[in-house]
Amino acid sequence: MSRQARLRTARARIAAIEAGGTPFRGVLPFGDPRVDGVLLGGGLALGRCHEVVGEGLELETAAAVAAFVAALASPLAERGAVVWVMRRDDLYAPGLTGLGFPGDRLIQVGVREEKQVLAALEDALGARGIAAAIGETEGIDLTAGRRLQLACEKSGATGFLIRRWPFGGCSSNEAAASATATRWRVASAPSVPESGQKGLGPCRWRVILERCRGGGSGTWTMEKTDGAYPLRVVAELGDRELETPQYLRFAS
Repeated sequence: MSRQARLRTARARIAAIEAGGTPFRGVLPFGDPRVDGVLLGGGLALGRCHEVVGEGLELETAAAVAAFVAALASPLAERGAVVWVMRRDDLYAPGLTGLGFPGDRLIQVGVREEKQVLAALEDALGARGIAAAIGETEGIDLTAGRRLQLACEKSGATGFLIRRWPFGGCSSNEAAASATATRWRVASAPSVPESGQKGLGPCRWRVILERCRGGGSGTWTMEKTDGAYPLRVVAELGDRELETPQYLRFAS
């Protein structure tokens, strides 16, 4: 076993002890060492809760964040149903099919109050046949975060917390970050058409992994793919100074 593999194993054991002795139930890899290398176990931990937040207007609409989570959760929908809990009825389910998400595996749950989001999410994570549960929440305290994490560990379902203030306003509550396995910050990125094509290309996101328990952090541009992995890292050009044109070199 290599030194890196031994280190990942040790980190997984430490995280299991911190979580009460329950080990991870596998991971969802991105298929890129730049991402998998900073995630504990080599991918997104299953049977855990993950937090995803946007910026600016996204804190209210959560459009880019919801698309990113749907693309990320699409492989999990092959294992069971996915419950999506929301207070604002603006999720366009047919549009999720373009992100590779099977609409027939989606269960939408609409609630009125913030506390009902957390209750429904906890119930969904503990139910049989549920592969993942997604909840749009303004923010949760440490106790509620641990309850959701415990539900994930017992059932093996994976939870996603989309931080959203659907009717405006804001919150400074960041306590959920200490209870979740990872915290991501997502924003939309310019779409680029494929070579030789015109129009829009695949959906792209600017993704920041702000925190990963037992792992690292990083920033990437990702896009939706139809390959073995739902998302891939887009190779970006480095910052380069423009070369001075020949006719200006001798202007002085």
